Amino acid sequence: MPAGIGVFLNVFVESKELETVARALQKLPEVTDLYEVTGEYDLVVLLRTESISAFRELLKNRILKISGIRSTVTAVVIHTHKSEGRLVAE
Repeated sequence: MPAGIGVFLNVFVESKELETVARALQKLPEVTDLYEVTGEYDLVVLLRTESISAFRELLKNRILKISGIRSTVTAVVIHTHKSEGRLVAE
């Protein structure tokens, strides 16, 4: 896995703005995967940054300024057991 930190960002979106928000998130180079999902959240974003402070800046200064985002819930990856179908060596 590349250096830095991985983050799962669950995003709540104003219904009318879903496509606009998805397009804006797609443009961010830190975003590696973007899913529209059923359930509690509207979008699940997987992203990578070099550090927690870099993630904080990305969230505060770019993501939360996207019109249509109501709120987010963040989960920082602390260990990867399996990725892309393969076990990850410790």
